[in-house]
Amino acid sequence: MGVLPRAEPMGDSAVIITFGVTRSAELLGKVHAAAAALSDSSVSGVYDIVPGYLSVAVFYDPFRLSYMEIAPVLTAICERASVSSKAAVTGRQHKIPVAYDGPDLVTVSSLTSLSTEDVIERHISRVYTVDIIGFVPGFAYLSELDPSLRLPRRTQPRPRVPAGSVAIAGAQTGVYPLDTPGGWHILGHTTTVMFDPAREPPAILRAGDTVQFVRVD
Repeated sequence: MGVLPRAEPMGDSAVIITFGVTRSAELLGKVHAAAAALSDSSVSGVYDIVPGYLSVAVFYDPFRLSYMEIAPVLTAICERASVSSKAAVTGRQHKIPVAYDGPDLVTVSSLTSLSTEDVIERHISRVYTVDIIGFVPGFAYLSELDPSLRLPRRTQPRPRVPAGSVAIAGAQTGVYPLDTPGGWHILGHTTTVMFDPAREPPAILRAGDTVQFVRVD
């Protein structure tokens, strides 16, 4: 195992920079800080930066510069971010209105031995952190869900989950930004448009942001 953060090629037009091998909140904070530093640095030729749980993927134009040219630059930025006195990224704060009328609300109530009101109250009582964006464009994995609400995914995924559905699975919650298949438990829906390709930026949420759900009728 080399010194971390460690850069490696990912295809012919991307670099993946790894910060560790075990997922943790501290490591994720370093990843978010590095992603923010890379974005702020506006490195020539870079057109996308995608943070994960253990690493950051940086996509660049191989016709403008080579892997050997860009990798040391990116690694140096990440190293500075890792040792910075600013331990955490200050993300944007969002409040998302939710109507708790989801098809799985009663099932979640039964499986957790909580009333539906308790399920709702425990879901809205937390401020969640956007860990990463993935699965489909604009889908934010939000943590940490109240331990009493943690359930495995549905045994039978739905072939279509409507955009705006607010759902839970494992230790996370999230909002489906598009009509897509999905296996999370749907508690309700929001009218907030989470992803719009005609908007700039298209996705409302980004890694490091915080989210609080607000109950509406």
